[in-house]
Amino acid sequence: MTITYVDSGPVDDDDLSRLHDRAFTGSASGTTVPWSERLRAHSVAWVCAELDGQLCGFVHACWDGGSHAFVLDAVVLPEVQRRGVGTELVRRLRDQVREAGCEWLHVDYEPRFEAFYRTCGFTSTRAGVQRLR
Repeated sequence: MTITYVDSGPVDDDDLSRLHDRAFTGSASGTTVPWSERLRAHSVAWVCAELDGQLCGFVHACWDGGSHAFVLDAVVLPEVQRRGVGTELVRRLRDQVREAGCEWLHVDYEPRFEAFYRTCGFTSTRAGVQRLR
Protein backbone atom coordinates (compact mmCIF):
# COMPACT_ATOMS: atom_id res chain seq x y z
CA MET A 1 0.00 0.00 0.00
CA THR A 2 1.54 3.29 -1.13
CA ILE A 3 -0.04 6.46 0.27
CA THR A 4 1.02 9.83 -1.11
CA TYR A 5 -0.04 13.23 0.20
CA VAL A 6 -0.69 16.42 -1.75
CA ASP A 7 -0.72 19.70 0.17
CA SER A 8 -3.15 22.35 -1.11
CA GLY A 9 -2.99 21.03 -4.65
CA PRO A 10 -5.75 20.74 -7.23
CA VAL A 11 -8.79 18.66 -6.29
CA ASP A 12 -11.27 16.91 -8.53
CA ASP A 13 -14.79 17.83 -7.42
CA ASP A 14 -16.26 14.51 -8.57
CA ASP A 15 -13.58 12.41 -6.81
CA LEU A 16 -13.84 14.36 -3.55
CA SER A 17 -17.66 14.23 -3.60
CA ARG A 18 -17.53 10.44 -4.09
CA LEU A 19 -15.00 10.09 -1.26
CA HIS A 20 -17.29 11.96 1.13
CA ASP A 21 -20.32 9.96 0.04
CA ARG A 22 -18.55 6.63 0.54
CA ALA A 23 -17.02 7.54 3.88
CA PHE A 24 -20.01 9.32 5.44
CA THR A 25 -23.02 7.52 3.95
CA GLY A 26 -21.62 4.31 2.51
CA SER A 27 -23.13 5.01 -0.91
CA ALA A 28 -22.86 7.48 -3.75
CA SER A 29 -25.44 10.27 -3.95
CA GLY A 30 -24.36 11.28 -7.43
CA THR A 31 -24.21 14.92 -6.34
CA THR A 32 -21.02 16.81 -7.14
CA VAL A 33 -20.06 19.48 -4.61
CA PRO A 34 -18.01 22.45 -5.94
CA TRP A 35 -15.06 21.65 -3.67
CA SER A 36 -12.41 23.49 -5.71
CA GLU A 37 -14.36 26.74 -5.62
CA ARG A 38 -15.08 26.44 -1.89
CA LEU A 39 -11.48 25.63 -1.01
CA ARG A 40 -10.12 28.60 -2.96
CA ALA A 41 -12.67 30.94 -1.36
CA HIS A 42 -12.59 29.83 2.28
CA SER A 43 -9.72 27.49 3.13
CA VAL A 44 -6.26 28.35 4.32
CA ALA A 45 -4.99 24.84 3.52
CA TRP A 46 -6.03 21.32 2.57
CA VAL A 47 -4.44 17.91 2.16
CA CYS A 48 -5.39 14.98 -0.04
CA ALA A 49 -4.23 11.39 0.46
CA GLU A 50 -3.99 9.04 -2.48
CA LEU A 51 -3.68 5.27 -2.49
CA ASP A 52 -2.03 4.13 -5.70
CA GLY A 53 -3.22 7.32 -7.41
CA GLN A 54 -6.82 7.18 -6.11
CA LEU A 55 -8.19 9.68 -3.58
CA CYS A 56 -8.58 7.95 -0.20
CA GLY A 57 -8.43 10.82 2.32
CA PHE A 58 -8.95 14.55 2.69
CA VAL A 59 -9.01 17.35 5.24
CA HIS A 60 -9.07 21.15 5.06
CA ALA A 61 -9.04 24.17 7.34
CA CYS A 62 -11.14 27.29 6.97
CA TRP A 63 -9.95 30.42 8.73
CA ASP A 64 -10.86 33.85 9.95
CA GLY A 65 -8.09 35.50 7.93
CA GLY A 66 -6.11 36.00 11.13
CA SER A 67 -4.98 33.71 13.90
CA HIS A 68 -7.73 31.04 13.97
CA ALA A 69 -8.30 28.10 11.63
CA PHE A 70 -10.85 25.31 11.87
CA VAL A 71 -10.45 21.67 10.79
CA LEU A 72 -13.29 20.55 8.54
CA ASP A 73 -14.34 17.56 6.46
CA ALA A 74 -11.68 15.15 7.68
CA VAL A 75 -12.34 11.88 5.89
CA VAL A 76 -10.53 8.62 5.15
CA LEU A 77 -12.05 5.70 3.28
CA PRO A 78 -13.11 2.98 5.72
CA GLU A 79 -10.82 0.37 4.15
CA VAL A 80 -7.79 2.62 4.72
CA GLN A 81 -8.63 3.75 8.26
CA ARG A 82 -6.48 2.86 11.28
CA ARG A 83 -3.27 2.96 9.24
CA GLY A 84 -2.15 6.48 10.19
CA VAL A 85 -3.60 8.21 7.12
CA GLY A 86 -5.94 10.48 9.09
CA THR A 87 -3.23 11.39 11.58
CA GLU A 88 -0.84 12.29 8.75
CA LEU A 89 -3.53 14.34 7.01
CA VAL A 90 -4.13 16.38 10.18
CA ARG A 91 -0.39 16.73 10.89
CA ARG A 92 0.29 18.07 7.41
CA LEU A 93 -2.70 20.39 7.63
CA ARG A 94 -1.50 21.72 11.00
CA ASP A 95 1.92 22.47 9.53
CA GLN A 96 0.42 24.39 6.60
CA VAL A 97 -1.89 26.35 8.87
CA ARG A 98 1.03 27.26 11.15
CA GLU A 99 3.08 28.37 8.14
CA ALA A 100 0.15 30.59 7.07
CA GLY A 101 0.55 32.47 10.37
CA CYS A 102 -2.32 31.04 12.39
CA GLU A 103 -1.88 30.72 16.14
CA TRP A 104 -4.83 28.43 16.88
CA LEU A 105 -6.26 25.35 15.19
CA HIS A 106 -9.75 24.36 16.33
CA VAL A 107 -11.73 21.19 15.71
CA ASP A 108 -15.23 20.07 16.67
CA TYR A 109 -15.89 16.35 16.76
CA GLU A 110 -18.29 13.72 17.98
CA PRO A 111 -17.28 11.91 21.20
CA ARG A 112 -16.42 8.75 19.24
CA PHE A 113 -13.56 10.65 17.56
CA GLU A 114 -11.99 12.00 20.74
CA ALA A 115 -9.18 9.42 20.87
CA PHE A 116 -8.25 10.16 17.26
CA TYR A 117 -8.07 13.92 17.78
CA ARG A 118 -6.13 13.51 21.02
CA THR A 119 -3.62 11.43 19.03
CA CYS A 120 -3.38 14.40 16.66
CA GLY A 121 -2.46 16.70 19.57
CA PHE A 122 -5.81 18.35 20.33
CA THR A 123 -7.06 18.88 23.86
CA SER A 124 -10.72 18.61 24.76
CA THR A 125 -12.57 21.87 25.40
CA ARG A 126 -16.15 22.85 25.95
CA ALA A 127 -17.84 24.09 22.81
CA GLY A 128 -21.34 24.64 21.56
CA VAL A 129 -23.11 23.98 18.31
CA GLN A 130 -26.51 25.02 16.99
CA ARG A 131 -28.26 23.29 14.09
CA LEU A 132 -29.67 25.91 11.71
CA ARG A 133 -31.59 23.61 9.32
